[in-house]
Amino acid sequence: MNPSNFKHIILIVSFLCTVSFGFGQETNEKNQSGSDKNQKCLKCHGNHTFKYMNEDFGLEIKEAMCSNRFIDTIAFAQSNHGMFKCTDCHSPEYESFPHAGNLRMGLMYACNDCHGGDPEYAKFHFDEIEEAFYESMHYNRAPDAFNCWSCHNPHSYKTQASKGGKISETVTYDNNICLKCHADISQFELLTERENINILKTHNWLPNQELHFKNVRCIECHTQLNDSLLISHVVMPKENAIRECTKCHSENSRLMASLYKYKSMESRKSNGFINAVIINESYVIGANRNKYLNILSVIIFGLVLSGIFIHTLFRIFKRK
Repeated sequence: MNPSNFKHIILIVSFLCTVSFGFGQETNEKNQSGSDKNQKCLKCHGNHTFKYMNEDFGLEIKEAMCSNRFIDTIAFAQSNHGMFKCTDCHSPEYESFPHAGNLRMGLMYACNDCHGGDPEYAKFHFDEIEEAFYESMHYNRAPDAFNCWSCHNPHSYKTQASKGGKISETVTYDNNICLKCHADISQFELLTERENINILKTHNWLPNQELHFKNVRCIECHTQLNDSLLISHVVMPKENAIRECTKCHSENSRLMASLYKYKSMESRKSNGFINAVIINESYVIGANRNKYLNILSVIIFGLVLSGIFIHTLFRIFKRK
């Protein structure tokens, strides 16, 4: 190779490396700046204690972080909003410390403040969810206190039902949302003046209570079914809750339109055998049926009876 050509190649490679390094460094700086902003907030809100300097007395004060202001950093990173900066939702004025007291009086964003009317999020039906929420007994009983975040903590909430995970994990996750208030008197009293509900006592009519709580969600019996939404948001008053066993334990199980809705839709796309979903995950008495197997069992039963009848006739004629 000509030495002059080799020299030119070295210069070109050096130039490209320099540009590439500069671009990568700039990108890292941008990403790091966003991360730094969250770390600045989570330095206090990601811990159960925080420190600040009392300028008047020249003392460093250590205090406990209010439980409602504490952010689980791992849960936040794994949540639907984990990629956002804190100031994407909270006022930039929070960047200064100590925070101004009036900032706490600001109203929280609702889901549709960001997602409403956006074609990118149309598949999630946020507008329909909001309409359904306004019909819910939660909103009608406490319209000033109840909002999206009462159930869906913006710092930890993540979608479960449409992720294709295990049904048991979805049941546990979704039921814990309900139990956050209905099993915690301190949270329950924030929304109502009534005495806390004893979950076990109010469900003592339910046979094998523990098994039901483990395998189905509260919303299966306490919400109206909705064809267009994966999860119904119309929570009914307790007097309207489902109490009929056959609503779930039947061929047209209510669970197929709620708990197993996403799984059944995916199953229809693949092989059309909806009940395979339930069979793979759990057994629901009366719901795990296949009409072809039913027909086959009737035919077999008929053939058995016919065989017995014919055999009996032969025995009678043989005796004669």
